[in-house]
Amino acid sequence: MVEPQLPIAAAAPARHLAGLNERQREAVEAIDGPVLVLAGAGTGKTRVLTQRLAHILALRKAWPSQILAVTFTNKAAREMRERVAREIGGAVEGLWLGTFHALAARLLRRHAELVGLKSNFTILDTDDQLRLLKQVMEAANLDTKRWPPRQVLAVIERWKDRGLLPGEVPEGEAEALAGGRGRALYAALQHRLATLNACDFGDLLLHCLTFLRGQADVLAQVAGQFRYLLVDEYQDTNLAQYLLLRLLAQGHRNLCCVGDDDQSIYSWRGAEIGNILRFEQDFPGARVIRLERNYRSTPHILGAASGLIANNRGRLGKELWTEGGEGEKIAVRGVWDGEEEARLVADEIETSQRAGGRLDRNAILVRASHQTRAFEERFLSLAIPYRLIGGLRFYERQEVRDALAYCRLIAQPDDDLAFERAVGVPRRGLGEATLRSLHRLARARGSSLMAAARLALEAEDIPARPRRALRQFLSQLARWRQALDHLPHVEVVESMLDESGYTAMWQADSAPDAAGRLENLKEFVRALAEFDTLTGFLEHVALVTDNEGEIAEDAVSLMTLHAAKGLEFDTVFLPGWEEGLFPNQRALDEGGNAALEEERRLAYVGLTRARRKVVISYAANRRLFDRWLSALPSRFIGELPAAHADVDATVGRDRGFAEWPSAHAARDSYQSRRMRLVSGGTLPPREGYADSAVTDAPGSSRYGVGQRVFHDKFGYGRVATVEGNKLDVVFETSGAKKVINAFVRPA
Repeated sequence: MVEPQLPIAAAAPARHLAGLNERQREAVEAIDGPVLVLAGAGTGKTRVLTQRLAHILALRKAWPSQILAVTFTNKAAREMRERVAREIGGAVEGLWLGTFHALAARLLRRHAELVGLKSNFTILDTDDQLRLLKQVMEAANLDTKRWPPRQVLAVIERWKDRGLLPGEVPEGEAEALAGGRGRALYAALQHRLATLNACDFGDLLLHCLTFLRGQADVLAQVAGQFRYLLVDEYQDTNLAQYLLLRLLAQGHRNLCCVGDDDQSIYSWRGAEIGNILRFEQDFPGARVIRLERNYRSTPHILGAASGLIANNRGRLGKELWTEGGEGEKIAVRGVWDGEEEARLVADEIETSQRAGGRLDRNAILVRASHQTRAFEERFLSLAIPYRLIGGLRFYERQEVRDALAYCRLIAQPDDDLAFERAVGVPRRGLGEATLRSLHRLARARGSSLMAAARLALEAEDIPARPRRALRQFLSQLARWRQALDHLPHVEVVESMLDESGYTAMWQADSAPDAAGRLENLKEFVRALAEFDTLTGFLEHVALVTDNEGEIAEDAVSLMTLHAAKGLEFDTVFLPGWEEGLFPNQRALDEGGNAALEEERRLAYVGLTRARRKVVISYAANRRLFDRWLSALPSRFIGELPAAHADVDATVGRDRGFAEWPSAHAARDSYQSRRMRLVSGGTLPPREGYADSAVTDAPGSSRYGVGQRVFHDKFGYGRVATVEGNKLDVVFETSGAKKVINAFVRPA
């Protein structure tokens, strides 16, 4: 049978190749077979991806529905779709373009019954995941204080990221979780999710892997559909995503992965840098194309970044270059403390602004979020507009989450987590006792809370007052659900918020933020109107990963290094380059050399965000847990090539701060690189502060100030003071405690 031609006008290949440099053109034209495009920072990878996709369509190599293109954010997916549409002169219908989770959700809805789900399953967010896991743990009589649900969930998420079902979890890992009950807890959670007809983000990929590996005919059908696979940010894929790609590409092998091993910075989210490093072994005969011409930064910035990242052993290797002018060298400045650091940055920005520069061309990229406070205070005092990237997102706000719970409940009645949230706001006289009764009935019948509520009303198992409230609530839900069949979903949701009493609850609230919450509800309805159906809106909310809050047009950007990936600015400030802070000591303690290399990649990302100027700063003294501590400059400063860095090493040296990065190579242990108490200078009084030196003398502590420790009850913390065998420890979740050193262990 002859396949009909694609409904897209063929364009001359030159149209899709015009303006590309030699390596970019090679990457676009290498259509068939496995291809790895190593795209350095600022080398135009987005353009290569877009032109490659358009080129495949222009040459009529495949229908749009036969192309699977994966991005890592919804924003990137939208931009690529728009660019491709412009290139081919019309909308691309049927193209599978989106994030891994969005595409997996689309695939799973087609085959949900193969993993025991219905096609209208609910996708849970982190908050609902935690609530559900806590319920499962309590039902198993597990102490949620001894085993915090958030920590347990993080372990289970990593198992899912690796494509492991409960029975496939290694015995040692399972034994280390929840008192040896890791597998049973994971299995119970999955059973509960199936009962609710729900899954979390990890399940989207895990379920797809399950039915593709277990159903040969389905695998043949799905893999046969997609002739070409394109993957962006391949260095950030986890093991489950890697396994899914291998399954889909095993026949035609037309897999093109674009990424940069030097920008792999998300191992804490499950990303496996090994996926990109072993691409040639996984796909024999693969072509590796390096994009090294940079269109963003100056030669000095690229030289500094390349010199720094060359210290990593786990990389495929490339050398960025540009035809631009030399520009300024990297400026490395030492300051006395964090406040002086904030003044230095603010002064630079004000000077630039007075010269006609825009504020939004400046960014401050920090390693840890707590570093932002000094800059925020300084900017507020000087009335410098700034935007803090990474605050509370719109869909995470209380009133929006409540409204979402109502919407989820009328769209999917078996959503127990939505039921629990909606039934409690506004107050209806349905207390904890009623909910516990419904939970017992639901567990006994193996049903949802909604079904249990109906049974309880029929049997009159609950007191009269809550029974009336529950009957009214169920009646309202049924009426709103039926209204969706003949009324626009926006009108139904507006009526639901009003008739439920939820809007009136905030109107009657005298709290200062009540008016803002009402405005958020209005914005929620406006967002809902952008979608054709309520189900489409709910899936969008579950999958959205972008933070697109409204910000001032001209403002300094303040964010973490992790949040800065993919962005660029004229001037980038990189504060806090000190040992223990950057590279981060906690990361080094937990991950060793692999973590050090990721920290170095994070520094590389920070440097390559800049177009024209980079200012790195380190402080001789930092306030940690209300105590002044001295720190060594980051080893990364010593790794910057002298030809590209202007290092001002005078600050601190004349005040007893003589340590310098060149000595770091011989100091790999934490104790030799620990932060030490200041012994002089102009800092506030420090009476009663113990020295941090570690000694083995009788009766003394084995721990030093600043050392990270773990306590079976209080969790992780850092030693603040030492007095003999007594420690003052500031724990991450329990606050400051006095403990005996025998009750903690190094973390």
